Formats: sequence, structure tokens, C-alpha cells
Amino acid sequence: MSTDAPKLSPVETIKEGSDYLKGTIGQEIADSVDHFDKSNIQLLKFHGSYQQDDRDSRLTAKKTGAGKAYSMMVRLRIPGGRIQSDQMLSMLDLCERLGNSTMKITTRQTLQLHGILKDDLRETICYINKIALSTLAACGDVNRNVMCCPAKRIGSIHADMEKLTDELTEALAPQTPAYHELWLTDPESGEKTLEGGGPIEPLYGPTYLPRKFKIGIALPEDNCIDIYTQDLGYLAVVRDGAIIGYNVLVGGGMGTTPSAKKTFPALAKRMAFVTPNQAVGIAQAILKVQRDNGNRGDRKTARMKYLINDWGIEKFRAEVEKCFGEPLVDCTEDEVHGFDDHMGWQEQGDGKWSYGLNIENGRLYDNEDQQLKATLRAICREFETEIRMTGHQSVIFTDIDGADKDKLISLITQHQVPTTEQTSTVRRWSMSCVALPTCGLAITESERRLPSIIDGLEAPLSKLGLDKERFTIRMTGCPNGCARPYNADLALVGKAKGKYTLYAGGGWLGNRLAYVYKDLVPDDVVVDEIIAIFAAYKANREEGESLGSFCTRVGKDDLAVLATAAPRP
Repeated sequence: MSTDAPKLSPVETIKEGSDYLKGTIGQEIADSVDHFDKSNIQLLKFHGSYQQDDRDSRLTAKKTGAGKAYSMMVRLRIPGGRIQSDQMLSMLDLCERLGNSTMKITTRQTLQLHGILKDDLRETICYINKIALSTLAACGDVNRNVMCCPAKRIGSIHADMEKLTDELTEALAPQTPAYHELWLTDPESGEKTLEGGGPIEPLYGPTYLPRKFKIGIALPEDNCIDIYTQDLGYLAVVRDGAIIGYNVLVGGGMGTTPSAKKTFPALAKRMAFVTPNQAVGIAQAILKVQRDNGNRGDRKTARMKYLINDWGIEKFRAEVEKCFGEPLVDCTEDEVHGFDDHMGWQEQGDGKWSYGLNIENGRLYDNEDQQLKATLRAICREFETEIRMTGHQSVIFTDIDGADKDKLISLITQHQVPTTEQTSTVRRWSMSCVALPTCGLAITESERRLPSIIDGLEAPLSKLGLDKERFTIRMTGCPNGCARPYNADLALVGKAKGKYTLYAGGGWLGNRLAYVYKDLVPDDVVVDEIIAIFAAYKANREEGESLGSFCTRVGKDDLAVLATAAPRP
């Protein structure tokens, strides 16, 4: 029998020799070269940054002999998407001063900056920490930003969920001193601007997790954070107006590689019920089981969903119980049955209101047509309140007095920004990843393409009488699944240059996977293909049936037949 240790993937070797994520990043920051080497690119992810280049300029650069136009994407860790007005104002300043003047609200309730030059990376991350935010563990093979229902509600239910969000963030954060040494220490004086970190990683160990890890907290009546797509989900169990515990779901994950049949998207499975006092300990136990048993030889199958698929949920639960130190009880009957995007006016329960403003694909920018950044600036300065970012890339302004409702709406409309009430339902429920030109994985367009696709759908939906129906339409530039496409009613996933895989049959509840309806759909017929599905749905749906449920009921082949036969608007 061979006693050789299993072969590690190249990234595992990089982590192993990195001295707890330090690598040679410090030396490279001081170097005049405009980009980092391959090893440090991997380590920088743990610090909250990806190296990218402007792919639009590659052809010109090749013709002229110039190099790639490198820059850094910097992502923040903002638990539950909660941020104060002064912090948002500071981030808007930062994106203009050191970034490409835009900012992106992500599908995980946080912010990311684009276009940061390598020479400005230390200043950027240091500044973010000075305003009491962080980039540590926003990316990388660790627990990332913890998602939580962003609705502001007075009472113990939402307060307990937010408390658990903060506790998980702290308990599962990396402890490496490298972050503070690299970004929060003056390189000349050695003086630290903030203290933190420790000499070892008691939870993660020197090689951290085999792959990224995501957590979300939801309510049965409000799955606004897509709990089934998380590696670890906490579904609150409420009795008599109080949370008595959580149903723990494990093994969700969207990423897949079409060329590797061993990969697949997966929805989380119900594992056990835990009390509030057990919630953090269970998360640590689950992380340890994944840490010690996840696939470190092949990053394509390193997510926890593959471990659970190989073992089965019963064995996985048994290992978690062993690590946790006590047996667990089965989940309660509580299950997801609703989804609120929290857009528009909603009462908080304390006499005040919140207002959810739809931000198309999460991109904050100003131009001649609309000024989203200026809108946020005006509202932050006027109301000085907390802002909450949603899992659908939008924002919620909290603590608005009833007498100030018109003032807030005026601040939106005077900057030519559509209110939520002026936004079509199909646009409101759509979302996309960044894709081209900055994402290195992107095969096709996504964020820059989806708005025009929605433009092409609005009039036909109105003619069909479906303009008030709620459909989730999601788009990604590659199969990595950053906009959670595989559980949407309809989704477009980049497959080849200018071509998409069209998925159908998921749903706005997020608890069902879509199937491949058509592959390699050319960009110029995407809108027609989707309109045909809507027409088939209009002509053949059962009473009260959602689009995703209809597509699932009729199946791929019959849907194609019905879509061909249905009269177009």
C-alpha cells in the first residue's frame, strides 16, 4: 500500500509556503512592476483583492506591443450588508479618488471597487480599515461575507439574526498577523495604524480551507439571501415571536465547469436543528470537517458540496457531531415559503420607514442619464442613517420619518434615478455578475448586456399581461455562478464567445435548480428565445403557477414545442 501523501493542487502548495498568507506581497508592493506574481495573486484574495486587467484594451495593447492594463479589484467584508452613511460617503470618495469612479454592490451584500492601481492598493485597504470596515476574508479559501436578511425590523427576531451574523463573522475570521502587517503598518516607521491578528490560525490552520465558504441567515417567510446556495445556511425557527433555534442547511454552491462533468451546481441539504447557543460552535465544527476532508488535490471539486455528495448527508452529519462533541437533533418542519426583496416603502415597527431602491446590477455611477452616486451622497448627507445592501444588489435606506418620505423620493428623482415604483418588475428581479471587461473568468458579457435584454423584454411582457408577474432572471459571464443563476426562473450563463446557455425551471423561492433548456444560444436571439418562453407560459400555465414551476412541470422538450407554437406578442 502506498504511503505517499495525496498530491496537492498548486494553490495548496502556495498557501502552505505562504507564512500565513504573507508570501512576498510586501516586497512586491514596493516593486515598481505594475502587477503581482502568480503566487501572490492567490494570496491577495484572502486580503480582499483580485488582480485583473482591462480586457477591452488587450487587442490594442497587442498591436502596439504594450502590456496588459493591470489593476486590482478590492472587495469589502460587510456583515449583513449594514453600513453607516458616513462610511458609504467615504467609499464613494474612495472609488473616485483611487478607483475607476464606480462602485459595485455585490450579490453578497457588500461593496467592491475596480480599477485600483497596484501602487494604490496599500492606501486603499488602509483607508477602508480607518473608516471601521475591512477587506480581510472578503475573498479566498475562508468564510466570506456572512449574509443576513437586510430588512430593518424592531423586535428580537431580526436583532438575533443580526447578532448571529456578527458573531459568526468574528468567530470565523482569519487570525493571521499578515493582514495588519501588510496593510495597516507604515512601511517606513513600522508604526501600526490598527492592532489585530495573532501568531497562528487556531481554526483554519496554515493552509486554510480547500475552497471558499459562504454563510447566509434567512427566515422561512423571507429567503432574500438565497439560503439554498450557501455552503452553510441558518433558517430561523420562530415560535411565539422569538427565535428558538435554526435549521442548519449545508452544501449549497453555484459554481460549475461544463468541461468537467464531475462538477455541478448544488442546493443545500437540511442537516439538523441547533439552538442559538449552539449556532457558532456548529459553524466551527462544519468548517473543521471541510478543512480536514475537503479535496485539496483538485480545486474544481474542493467545495463542501462535493464532500457531502461523496459522503452523503448522514455521514457528514455524524462527522460534524463528532467534531462538535454532542449529538444533534433533526430539523423542524419549518421550510422556506417566501421571498421579499424589501424594495419600496416598508414599515420598521417603530413608527419609522425604510425605503428600498433598486440599483440595476448593483453598479453605482454618475452619467448624463442618471446619477446614482450623487443620489446616495444626497440621501446619506440629509438623513445620516444606516444603509443596508440586499442580496439582489440594491440598497435600503432606514429610519425615515413618515414626514420625510417625499423628501427622500425627491432626492432620488432630481438625480434622474428611477424610483422602485417606476422600475419594471422584470428589471427589479434581475441581476448579473460583473463579467467583461475586468473579470478574468468571463467568457461573455453580463452586466453590460443584461440591461438591454431587459429593455427588449419589457414591452412584450406588457402585451402578454405578464408585466406584474415576478420572475427571477439572472445572467453570468461564465459558469462560475456569481449571480446565482442555477436556481433562477430563467438564467443566461456564458458558454462561448457571444453565446449563452439558457436555463429554465428554477424559481424566486430559490429552492429548486433550473435545467439546461438550450445551449450555445447566440446573443442576438437571446431575447426572442426568452419571449417565446413567456408566450408559452401565458398560453399554457395553470392557475397560480409561477414561471419556474411551469417550466419544471412541462419539462425541456415540451417547453420547446410550446414555445414554438405559442403566439408571440
